[in-house]
Amino acid sequence: MLESQLEKKLNVEVGRLGGKSMKWVSPGLRGVPDRIILFPGGRIFFVEMKAPGKSLRPLQEKRKREIETLGFRIYKIDSVEDINTLLEMVTNGI
Repeated sequence: MLESQLEKKLNVEVGRLGGKSMKWVSPGLRGVPDRIILFPGGRIFFVEMKAPGKSLRPLQEKRKREIETLGFRIYKIDSVEDINTLLEMVTNGI
């Protein structure tokens, strides 16, 4: 499945659960995650979409560490299984 197809599926499933999947574009800061996922109750997830089997680039790894240092988690999604795992976490309140 292509990265664009995975992203579309993620957006649909997030919406189905009452959340918003927003594209994150930061002109002055490259390497930020692709999506900010917002769910009711103030739950925020950062998501980096990748083609199946692809890894984060070094700058993306750096941004991931910076954001995680602030207490947030970033999830790399490169498969339908990754989407399902994230949605399970949401529905189980994790």
